[in-house]
Amino acid sequence: MGQVEKLSIAVTADMAAELRSAVEGGDYGSVSEAIRDALRDWRMRRKIEALEIEELRRLVQDGIDSGPGVEAGPVFARLWARYGSPDAA
Repeated sequence: MGQVEKLSIAVTADMAAELRSAVEGGDYGSVSEAIRDALRDWRMRRKIEALEIEELRRLVQDGIDSGPGVEAGPVFARLWARYGSPDAA
C-alpha cells in the first residue's frame, strides 16, 4: 500500500452509518478500507471525465475544421419536401 498518512475527515451521520454498516456487513474490513475504495472510484471517475472532455474538445475542433456550416432552414425544407413535414405525422 505504500506510505500511509493518517487523515481526519468529517462526514454526515448518514454517511457514517453507511460506512459502519458496510464494515459490519463484511463488505470492508475497516472504515479506512471503505474510504480508500471510494477514493479509488472517485479518482477513476475524474480520469474518465477528463477523457470525455478531451474527446468533446476534439469533436468540436473536428467540426470547426470541417469547414463552414450550412443554414438549417433550407436543408429542412428539402427534407420535408422529400419525406413530408413532421407536422403531417
